[in-house]
Amino acid sequence: MSFIDNSLLLTAVTISCLHTASGPDHYVPFIVFSRTRKWSVAKTIGWTALCGLGHVMSSLVIGMIGVVLGWQLSRFTAITEVRGGIAGWALLILGLFYLIWGLYKAIANRPHKHFDVYDDGDMYVYQHRHNEAYVAPQKRIRVTPWILFVIFVMGPSEPLLPLLFYPAAQQSVPGIVMLIATFTFFTILTMIIMVLLGYYGFSLMKPVATERYMAAISGAAVTLCGTGMVFMGW
Repeated sequence: MSFIDNSLLLTAVTISCLHTASGPDHYVPFIVFSRTRKWSVAKTIGWTALCGLGHVMSSLVIGMIGVVLGWQLSRFTAITEVRGGIAGWALLILGLFYLIWGLYKAIANRPHKHFDVYDDGDMYVYQHRHNEAYVAPQKRIRVTPWILFVIFVMGPSEPLLPLLFYPAAQQSVPGIVMLIATFTFFTILTMIIMVLLGYYGFSLMKPVATERYMAAISGAAVTLCGTGMVFMGW
């Protein structure tokens, strides 16, 4: 495996772990369900893994766009000899775009989903902005395990698109498969670890600030990887 492949895999691991650990919505609902519904450890892990898989599968829908674009660009042999290769430049440019978009998303304080647990154990999801004090009850949706699964399917991780673009531009099927497998494994593993920590009563951080800037952090990771490929000969 080349250093470039290792760089991509390390970026995929970083993004998947940070994205999952920084977002309480990736694990708090499962902890709540396990406690209020008296779920066993096996059932808790099962639902966590299922929702994590749905989350990754929806990310792959976006990622396949990167695969198609990269594969098409690989046909233009006249531009593959530029410094860093067209794939490296594309990774750098897409990373910068995602970094800028992530900063805008954080600064603009766009609505995002939030979970609330009522005294009777019921859990509700709703859209809100940071520092927003109150959301009307009629705008809240009661969460069941299957609704939670749908929520995860509808919330893809966009950084997978530029990451898959690179091995596709190299027409590397093994690289694409390895990247997808790595991203999937570490996303689900991190979810399970965070859920089990809460299940056994360990106190969890509330990384609100990290969650808010997660898109920008992911963009920075992709940009760093692209920069290394273009200017440092990774």
